Amino acid sequence: MGIDDIHSGRGELPQQIDPMPYARRPLFSAVRWGAVLAGVVVGISVQLLLTLLGIATGLSATDVSQGEGMGTGPLLWAGLSMLIAAFVGGYVAARMSGLKRKADGVLHGAVSWAVTTILFSMLATSIGGTLVSGVFNNMNQLASAGARSGESPLAALMRAQDIRMDAAGLRQLQQYLQAGQRDQAVQLVINATGVEPARASAVVDQALILTGPAGAASPQGRGATESAVRRTSAAAWLVFAAVALALAIGMGGGIMGAAGSRRVSWSSGAAPPA
Repeated sequence: MGIDDIHSGRGELPQQIDPMPYARRPLFSAVRWGAVLAGVVVGISVQLLLTLLGIATGLSATDVSQGEGMGTGPLLWAGLSMLIAAFVGGYVAARMSGLKRKADGVLHGAVSWAVTTILFSMLATSIGGTLVSGVFNNMNQLASAGARSGESPLAALMRAQDIRMDAAGLRQLQQYLQAGQRDQAVQLVINATGVEPARASAVVDQALILTGPAGAASPQGRGATESAVRRTSAAAWLVFAAVALALAIGMGGGIMGAAGSRRVSWSSGAAPPA
């Protein structure tokens, strides 16, 4: 091949095309953490504002000192407040990100929801655990006491119930429980501690369910335990549904925030986002 062939076009090398200008944009852009922080702050503020409104209007009133659980009204108001806060937080995060794609709105709404949920979980376990701790109070006391001192579950149960028995009495009580002798165990607790029969029966039923044959407990004790388990399970399912719904609503708020974000002016030499 000569010089003339190259100039005539027959020997030209194929032109290489740079693929970078035509590269597809990623589905999700980088997270704008400043926008996420703004969404979290606004969402938490809305949650606190609605909580105060519920307390002021009586929608969130509950008497914890009397041992009563939260009624339907406070639970509904708490769930509604969480959903509204999730929507507002997702909307603000996506709107302040400056991105207009739905995927970016979903991303910022989900991240804002996740950060808010983690913060509220930490707050609930450190400060607001009073409402929840009543359900698992005895279980936590038993676990922590056994872990700290290595004492038996029966001794931890008696100490959690503020019932004092010496070591010999606890050994005798343990023998009655293992043999399923409920009446003898109740009488032993009454004689050794002087508590009223109803309380002694309740404590023995708990001890039988915890350390002895559960079938030896009274029908009332087994029924109370099963009822508590059902209530705890139902409450866990309700919390799960509310948190999952808050995630969906937060992502919906993110989509609306991305759709309403301001338009960016692009120069003639730059390509607009896909």
